[in-house]
Amino acid sequence: MRAHLSDHAHRTLSKLIGVLARTSHNANPPKVGSLRTCRDGSEVCAAGTRIFVHRSRYSEVVDALSAAATSQVAGDPFDPDTTLGALVNAERRDIVLRYIESGKSEGARVAAGGAGLDRPGYFVQPTIFADATNDMTIAREEIFGPVGTVIAYDDIDDAVTMANDTKYGLAATIWTRDVSRAHTLARKVRAGAVWVNGWAAIDPALPWGGMKTSGIGRELGWSGILANTEEKVVTVVL
Repeated sequence: MRAHLSDHAHRTLSKLIGVLARTSHNANPPKVGSLRTCRDGSEVCAAGTRIFVHRSRYSEVVDALSAAATSQVAGDPFDPDTTLGALVNAERRDIVLRYIESGKSEGARVAAGGAGLDRPGYFVQPTIFADATNDMTIAREEIFGPVGTVIAYDDIDDAVTMANDTKYGLAATIWTRDVSRAHTLARKVRAGAVWVNGWAAIDPALPWGGMKTSGIGRELGWSGILANTEEKVVTVVL
């Protein structure tokens, strides 16, 4: 896209996909288990995919996430009781199912879901992978489906290193009771947006965009205004 636009001397401003990192440090598992990866049929650029959890609370968080996954209600998006919509088409569903199979074949454990849904529409069960590592395909690539990968860590610096070990850099969330610690971690995470104890806290007054291959420039906020503004100089000689 950039090459095409550069041939026509167009300026580029792009927001691309990202593999979002969630780091849970002494966080409340039900909050972490909100399973935002299911929102909007899971076809969201900043949907949660990798969840880094301290080993001391790993089983607890996996159980909470699995319970949240199995409680999702698939159905018509116009039905207020629906919490999981269908994927956009059969091709996308099949791609997501292939990612799920790759997770299984590479040694991750399916804690919840792991298959399609036997009903009309392009539905996939909300899937939680446990006992996963950061080098697995499900942790390296953008799935664009209801799949979460839970990765254990022992040291918070290792969690940050793993979170940054990706070509993407759109967004990240940090879940902790220690807000001061969250600010320290946020400075270390290479992402265009870092949310603490929440997700998708997007405000039109704040810039939005990613680092690395997750985008160029920013939309929204003053940065977005400048990105879409042309400067013009008029000089009058008297």
